[in-house]
Amino acid sequence: MSEIAPIPLSQLTTLRVGAAPERMIDAHTRDELVAALRDVWSDDGEWMVLGGGSNLLMGDEPFPGTVVRILTRGFEVVGGAREGRVRLRVEAGQNWDELVAWTVANGLAGIEAMSGIPGTSGAAPIQNVGAYGQEIVQTLVEVDLIDASTGEVSTVPAADLALGPRTSVLKRHYGSVPEREAVILSLTLELEQVGTGERPIRDARLRSALGVAEDAAVSLAWIRDHVLAIRASKGMVLDDPDADTHSAGSFFQNPILPESVARTLPDECPRWPVEPDLDPVVVIPLESYDGALPRVVSTRADVKVPAAWLIEHSGIEKGFRLPRSRAGVSTKHALALTNRGGATGGEVAELARFIRSRVAAEFGIVLQPEPVLVGVEL
Repeated sequence: MSEIAPIPLSQLTTLRVGAAPERMIDAHTRDELVAALRDVWSDDGEWMVLGGGSNLLMGDEPFPGTVVRILTRGFEVVGGAREGRVRLRVEAGQNWDELVAWTVANGLAGIEAMSGIPGTSGAAPIQNVGAYGQEIVQTLVEVDLIDASTGEVSTVPAADLALGPRTSVLKRHYGSVPEREAVILSLTLELEQVGTGERPIRDARLRSALGVAEDAAVSLAWIRDHVLAIRASKGMVLDDPDADTHSAGSFFQNPILPESVARTLPDECPRWPVEPDLDPVVVIPLESYDGALPRVVSTRADVKVPAAWLIEHSGIEKGFRLPRSRAGVSTKHALALTNRGGATGGEVAELARFIRSRVAAEFGIVLQPEPVLVGVEL
């Protein structure tokens, strides 16, 4: 590991805000990363890790602690995959889209719909990254991580991470601490070997997003190209000259509401059923077990509604700005808050607070931020 002169976080985050921290360490290998974290934790001071900086809103005051930059890169094929599949172990600092491009070129399916998502691979399991019907939970096998409380490295199965809609036990949600304070060192994915030729798209959500008929056949490369085009049209692919891409992606989570609450929204508000939990823990006393399992009955009736729809229908249009603010809603997508040039973290937070208040006043729903907020409050 190497301690470097602190770099302003406005140069290292996609929202382009944040002062230089008190201290900064670069970790280029797994051993350096482990050593750096153990060293930082031994001092019991404030700390944070930084990957691609694409899901982060920093405050304007210098971070009063150590920032550890995860610069580990690379991935390799490992054993243990099921027939017709390949397992890849990916270092946490590996650029995510470069990984996706490699899998597509090599005919491995499972993450192609997540093309163009900025950031590093280690961040993917933390919030169960997903797009157009694919989520990391569908291909994640396990992660290697280091626990902040003990400094111990362990391999944790994906099933133990409680991966849900943009969440996991590792996610630092706004206003709360993660259930498990740990840093991902690497992740293992299992992808399907489908080749580079054309084949039908099984997922209806992806077919709908791409405008593809149920019986149409396309290649992984075709899917990637079209997903990138869709994301670019929404300002969700990093492009330095385009201020709409100077964002943290989707700033607010799509709310998941009880069906009874969703019914109070206007009929034209889109809503998608949330799949019920069909794998609950059922405890049957041994003395009463007769060889039959009780029928599983799900009582969940939740639906997801689009935050972008709520924002626009609360009176906030694409391109909206508060007076004299250099932060604004993207001109292409109402869910992205952008730095139009020289905005501060405070200006982005002010805009986010205003949007939350408008949606709450109009629909009675409090939107939750998706990025990690450090040194700033909504």
